[in-house]
Amino acid sequence: MISDQLVLDRGTRRRVKKLDRRTRDAHVRIRCRVILKVSRGVSRLAAARDLGCAPSTAWWIVERFRSRGEAALFDGRGENGARKVDEDIHGALREILMKTPQDCGFARTTWSLELLACVLAQTTGVCLSVGHLWKVLRSIGVRWGRPRPVVSCPWKTARRERRLRFLRALAENPEPGEVVLYGDEVDLHLNPKIGPDWMWPGTQRLVMTPGKNQKRYLAGAYEPAADRLVYIEGRRKTSWLFVDLLRALQAAYRWARRIHLILDNYVIHKSRVVQLVLANMPKIRLHFLPPYCPNDNKIERQWLDLHANVTRNHRCVTMTELMRAVRRWLAHRFLVYRGVSYA
Repeated sequence: MISDQLVLDRGTRRRVKKLDRRTRDAHVRIRCRVILKVSRGVSRLAAARDLGCAPSTAWWIVERFRSRGEAALFDGRGENGARKVDEDIHGALREILMKTPQDCGFARTTWSLELLACVLAQTTGVCLSVGHLWKVLRSIGVRWGRPRPVVSCPWKTARRERRLRFLRALAENPEPGEVVLYGDEVDLHLNPKIGPDWMWPGTQRLVMTPGKNQKRYLAGAYEPAADRLVYIEGRRKTSWLFVDLLRALQAAYRWARRIHLILDNYVIHKSRVVQLVLANMPKIRLHFLPPYCPNDNKIERQWLDLHANVTRNHRCVTMTELMRAVRRWLAHRFLVYRGVSYA
């Protein structure tokens, strides 16, 4: 019968204790504690029971320590040579994921782990299992998400970039007494938009909908410098909703010499009614973004946060209840000025 007795000299015991305290590897910590317990006369079975590992694990740790010494405390895979996955593999994965499977000669339109592993092997000669590839993707921050549909801007690149540079410079360096805001409208539906949520395996969260949809609209202007939102509510998304927003801006920024409002090319922003009203509002200047450039309108991000925090998967049964939740979140998130609707 093999004895459980294990004798450590003073120096070895101190090094093992120090490694136990400092390591972040749970496996190394278990090995250190098994060795320390057995060296104090505890049987391998008792050490395994105390540490919550299998008796065979404690047996193997002691035998390995006897034959290899302190090197047995570390993972033997360190002797396997160079790692299969290095920065070159990470870079290759990034390049592949910037493409589509069809760019690589496949008929499929979206990437699967199996297809990604196949293309990686063809590109680099490194074969990874699906499970290993999944861990690598997680380690470099790759996520499984929904693509966003976009429409290309019809303007030529030089014209678009020239316009965007002007608007960015205006927003970053306003003149004294001037304020720059970003404007847009958002639709609020009583029937909730369904979005992802955390759930237990085998279950699916249910969201009850009222059935008959109702809508409300917000027209807002966001000032990034002060994190301030001026908004107006309406039952219809018409020119008069936008006119009410312009009136609210005049009331909220009485001190301003000039109010610059950056916004998209939606029809209600350029209607004849708006042009007539602007003739009597000389301090307001409208600046239009190039077509289909929503990423350059900073209020779009705020509307996405509104949907994520209030309207997605909501359980409000009346529009009054939903609008109350919207106002509460806006007041908590921004410095708010709520205008009066005359439409």
